[in-house]
Amino acid sequence: MDLQDISPKKTVVIAIDGPTASGKGTVAQRVADRLGFHYLDSGALYRLTALSVLRAGIAEDDVGAIASIAGSLPCSFKGGSIFLGCEDVSEDIRTEEAGNMASKVAAHQPVRDALVALQLSFCQPPGLVADGRDMGTVIFPNADAKIFLTASVEVRAQRRYKQLLEKGVSANIDILRKDLEERDRRDSERKSSPLKPAADAVILDSSDLGIEESVQAILDICMMKNIR
Repeated sequence: MDLQDISPKKTVVIAIDGPTASGKGTVAQRVADRLGFHYLDSGALYRLTALSVLRAGIAEDDVGAIASIAGSLPCSFKGGSIFLGCEDVSEDIRTEEAGNMASKVAAHQPVRDALVALQLSFCQPPGLVADGRDMGTVIFPNADAKIFLTASVEVRAQRRYKQLLEKGVSANIDILRKDLEERDRRDSERKSSPLKPAADAVILDSSDLGIEESVQAILDICMMKNIR
């Protein structure tokens, strides 16, 4: 399948890629809100697949079964919440277990292929802000703006640690750091759509930036490209 042929070209698309805990989800959502665009959290689709796999007790290497689940996800996004069927699983998919499984199932090309059409369906007027690992390189190669949002492993571990504590979840910063390093390695070295900046992406290091500063930096990039 040639994604260049089927990727929507008329609707404005802003692709924001980056590693785990780089803040791209929060930033992308706010950029979409500021521009009045639709928002796609592609990572949530992999986490939904991972959650379904965990609940069904399917082995992480049973590619056929996982791809089948991914191809028929009964998912929806409503009012900032993520639903699997009629169940609000917004918190369930954000666990470390679901995140680790998501990184593993995402390495399988048949699983990624099964989710392509679902991701493309989010591209609707007046525009779309899509965040993930391969939005600018594979899913929306013709995106009007491509940003690779990153941050140091230490900063990302601190952010994740703070998030978990705020939710009342105990965490170990050293384990979180090692987890992030392993996910980075797995995501960057996989054969299927590895995590990497698109050749024409703007690399934005948010290590020393707050959320609003990152949002404004991306809006400035969009302004330069006459996206407003």
